[in-house]
Formats: sequence, structure tokens, C-alpha cells
Amino acid sequence: MNSRRPSPILEAGVVAVLGPLLLFSLYLLLAGHNQPGGGFAGGLVASVGILLAWAAGGPDGVSRAVPVRSTALMGTGLVLAVLVGLGSALPGLSFLESGFVEVSLPGIAKIKLVSALLFDVGVYLVIIGITLGLIVSLGEEGAEGTEEAK
Repeated sequence: MNSRRPSPILEAGVVAVLGPLLLFSLYLLLAGHNQPGGGFAGGLVASVGILLAWAAGGPDGVSRAVPVRSTALMGTGLVLAVLVGLGSALPGLSFLESGFVEVSLPGIAKIKLVSALLFDVGVYLVIIGITLGLIVSLGEEGAEGTEEAK
């Protein structure tokens, strides 16, 4: 049984801030290969959102906000980053050398897809997975400690 009483003010604040915070983290992720930002900075900003969800609702709030296991996020991100790095070695480029493809969308614009973006997505997922794993493990330790004290 959880003796912690959630704060309705904090919960309302987290609900109001979480969406824009995650959008800003995605902006940092997508702008990272041309401007400051990238997977690490975007992942840290998204991690702040996860921390706010934990502060408002505890481990249950985190599992509602991110219904994915931390190991799945970390593994997917790591595999993606390694595949992008090894993928550059196939055409004879050096490890992690960036490449790009321009795709023309009829009537809209040309979009330049950069391999560095896929690497940044991998880093983004690893950072979020690490933060999620830490919060869940710390929340479980705290819950065990309060039960033992009773």
C-alpha cells in the first residue's frame, strides 16, 4: 500500500508541461545534425519529463507516461546506433561517416535524410532508456524500504 499522497497541483503542472517538453526534446533531436542539439541533448530533455512524471505520480506515473520497458528502449537505441555506424562501412566509408539521401516529395519540397539523424535517434532512445531504468529501480528500492520499516 502506498502511503504517498499525490499533489494535485504538481500533477496538473506536469500534465501542462510534459507535452511541450517532449516536443522540445524532439526538436532538439531533429535539429541536432545542423544546429546544437541532437540525440543526447534531446534525450536529456525527455528524461526531465520522465523525472517530472515520477515526481508527480511515482513509479505508477512513470509507467503511465512511458509504457515501454527501459531495456527495450536501450537495446533498440544501441542496435540502431551500431547499425548506422556499421552501415557506413559497407560502401567503403569510414566508421560513422555521415551520408545523406535527398528525397523529392512531389508538390511539397525536397527532404534531405541524413544518416546522423538515425544515429541520434539511437542515442536518444538509449538516454531515455537509461533514465527510465534508473527511476524504476530507485522507485522499487524506495518502495521496498518503506515496506520493511512498517
